[in-house]
Amino acid sequence: MPNPRDFHRIVIAGASSLLGAELKSLLEETRFASWDFSLVDEEIAVGTLTEVGGEPAVIQPVEEGTFHRSSLIFFTGSAAFTERNLPAARESGATVIDLSGAVLNSPGVQVWFATEGVGHNADKHKTLYAVPSAPGLATAKLLNALGPAGLVRLSLIFFRPVSEAGRPGIEELESQTTQLLSFQSAGQPVFDTQVAFNLIDRYGPTSRQNLQSVRDRIRSEAGVAVGRNSVEPSIQVLHAPVFYGYTFTAIAELNSKSSKEALVEICRKAGFTLESDPNSPLGNLNASGDSAIHLALPESDPAQPNTWWFWGAADNIRVPASMAIKLAEKLAE
Repeated sequence: MPNPRDFHRIVIAGASSLLGAELKSLLEETRFASWDFSLVDEEIAVGTLTEVGGEPAVIQPVEEGTFHRSSLIFFTGSAAFTERNLPAARESGATVIDLSGAVLNSPGVQVWFATEGVGHNADKHKTLYAVPSAPGLATAKLLNALGPAGLVRLSLIFFRPVSEAGRPGIEELESQTTQLLSFQSAGQPVFDTQVAFNLIDRYGPTSRQNLQSVRDRIRSEAGVAVGRNSVEPSIQVLHAPVFYGYTFTAIAELNSKSSKEALVEICRKAGFTLESDPNSPLGNLNASGDSAIHLALPESDPAQPNTWWFWGAADNIRVPASMAIKLAEKLAE
């Protein structure tokens, strides 16, 4: 039987999603640009016209044989879509890289953070990988950075953008904003509640978007990232009325005194981009289109000794897509 690694064919399952489109675009700038791309998705997206390598392409349905003779399979759609099609993808023998969060607890999966101490080396003998979300990676990086500094407690609050619900989420925030500014009642088919001009801890009861599920995924990713550090972080997720980019605030308690300069240095070594200009506030737009996670300079809490506040931002689409490509390149070495 031929080795699947010898086939120069990539399947992007969930190709119509924002994440799928970003992944395809980035892949076309790498060594994989000359490979054969197959774009597939759920029935609702079948027939969508797109392009690959400057040539027209149409998104196809998942059928018998879709995953045959492929070397790499990326899942970039919903977790439910991944779960339905994962058995066929695994049977092909190809390397499966999941960005949907569906395989985090699957037997034999390697969650790949690409940070020292946890998930740094890609085991080429494995064929199932999970790439964490942008919040999961931010949590892993903070644990990795602050662990050696004597981390005792870490709590994070993530602010979720509507693009995590895909194009329909973006369109709903846009339409609600326009309608509300025109003193019209706002439509709510995606979130079942007002998301424009509103910071909330849950969506409406009929919405298919669920912040509890988002929290559960980040907590699962954080559980893997804990590694040798015994600190289990506390995590909360809130809706933010923005289109793109997660922002987050974190509070870390250390068991020893650290200077601001020392914390800045260890965060830089952990891979964060530090915003050092006090006249330039950090927000989600700073991280737009960047594969790095941004942090403002840490601030000490005057009421609690050895306690520090962190404020950060990450592109929720670019970060996991670029991580998946780094993993694919590592496996192809």
